Amino acid sequence: MANSTSNHSPAKNVVCTALAFLAPLPSIFFYHSFLRLYAGSADSLPPPWAAWCYHHPVLLANLLFFLNINVLFWALALLQSSNWLIDLYWTVIPVLALHYYRNHPAAEWEGRRSGLVVGLTWVWFVRMTHNYLRREKWQLGEREDWRINDMRKQYGTKFWWVSFFTVYVAQQAFLMAITMPFYVIHSNQKQLSFWDAVAAATCLAGVTIAYFADTQLYNFVGRNERLKKYGKALVPVLDEGLWRYSRHPNYFGEQLWWSGVGLFAWNLDYSWWFIGPLVNSVCLGIVTVLVEERMSKHDYRARAYKEYQETTSFWVPWFKTSLTGKQKKEI
Repeated sequence: MANSTSNHSPAKNVVCTALAFLAPLPSIFFYHSFLRLYAGSADSLPPPWAAWCYHHPVLLANLLFFLNINVLFWALALLQSSNWLIDLYWTVIPVLALHYYRNHPAAEWEGRRSGLVVGLTWVWFVRMTHNYLRREKWQLGEREDWRINDMRKQYGTKFWWVSFFTVYVAQQAFLMAITMPFYVIHSNQKQLSFWDAVAAATCLAGVTIAYFADTQLYNFVGRNERLKKYGKALVPVLDEGLWRYSRHPNYFGEQLWWSGVGLFAWNLDYSWWFIGPLVNSVCLGIVTVLVEERMSKHDYRARAYKEYQETTSFWVPWFKTSLTGKQKKEI
């Protein structure tokens, strides 16, 4: 969730929507120029910069991320006094990375596997983007992620330059790492196997679980907003649906998705296929700790959430446990 609400005019929404579409264009135009140049140089040697781009696809992806996302998005954030754009691009960058690796001139891939991964990734993208937009009430640029907002308060006047490292450079490490299986999938022509079906099923299960978990959370937040509007007592904890069996079923679904993507890469015999799922686990682990700390700070839900923590599985959905006498006294 995000915070720092503001009065949001339709005109501002149009401007922010246009900005969201225009922001990645520099790297996209550069990449397409490289593709056209390389395709047109079949009878001659490509220029040195194009040859470098051909032989170093991963380094090129990171260079484009650094210049277009880290530098440009950071500059836009300084102009707008808000880092909202990077939150949206958590859903966009994996799709861009997938098609970047797929269309690179040095790529090698099995058509059916690649098509399957493309289709699954677009399903993931639609779910993630829909959840982001409905959470933001379909108003882009109105709110900054609460974790970034907390850092803004923590660093004060230093945040303008600290944010370059904490918000952008740090997220490059996460985003480029979790999308590495897309590079693996498009670096091997091994035929489809049983494990590709397992990987696809894992991805679908993850997307489905995350969708229902996020929908249940969205409805819960909306219900509390209505209760607050009418001056009624808020419901302290979401303890229904998937959230009855896991404190973070949406994160479990997201981890399941990236584990499925990792399985596609594992099936291609790359020893470092696990980088994507591992980095995603670290990222979600950090976010989970921050979310639970934030939930425990609200007086109206602190006691109820403590009991919820003691009786409900952390990530993997599982049956409720009973409180021991000691736990009851501590609560």
